[in-house]
Amino acid sequence: MSATAEATAVLELRDVAAGYGEAEVLHGVNMTIRERSIVTLLGANGAGKTTVMRVVSGTLRAGGGEVLLRGRDVSGRSPQQRSKDGVCLIPEGRGIFRSLSVRDNLELFRPAWAAKERLERVVSVFPVLGERLGQTAGTLSGGEQQMLALSRAFLSSPSLVLVDEVSMGLAPKLVDQIFEILLAIAAQGVSVLLVEQYVSRALELADYAYVLRRGEIVLQGTTAEIDYADVASTYLV
Repeated sequence: MSATAEATAVLELRDVAAGYGEAEVLHGVNMTIRERSIVTLLGANGAGKTTVMRVVSGTLRAGGGEVLLRGRDVSGRSPQQRSKDGVCLIPEGRGIFRSLSVRDNLELFRPAWAAKERLERVVSVFPVLGERLGQTAGTLSGGEQQMLALSRAFLSSPSLVLVDEVSMGLAPKLVDQIFEILLAIAAQGVSVLLVEQYVSRALELADYAYVLRRGEIVLQGTTAEIDYADVASTYLV
């Protein structure tokens, strides 16, 4: 599943700048995610990781540079258009509709162009959700809520899944289960960009890593090349 130099680039960020109001958060970020790869984006709180995710998903317009999907500039395209282009965002905080049923959440997560049979695929991957279709999503356990959030990746046939802090608030055993699901997503030929608080786990899972510090990439390489101590040191500066 490792990325190779010959593999097609699913996503490229070229000198991307972005921020909120007059505050620039990202300063000339360059990244490449290739087919069938898992890439982790690491960095301390406030480094700009979620801002990268928002720029890629289209929920935040880049202030400069280019966002390319399979070589095509999509910088001006909306989140809905990016979704149709194959980008699927699993946001930090799960992003589920807590007051609605599991079934209603799945229907809302399924894009209009996706076949209804996709719901059956979700239930096959997450049997526990199939048992709780009528249950209010907010009453699910934390792990079940995260499974519901991850169901987006099985509903829209994406080529790139953005996963922001998937393990937040979960017990270690549940984190293991969620990481297995990410591997299953990648096994379908889908590329994954993962923001993760557990650095060592992220480096074990991913093929390639980028490290952000104050909105700039300060370290990158295959996870076989990158030293954990070097990554950890960037969190202290």
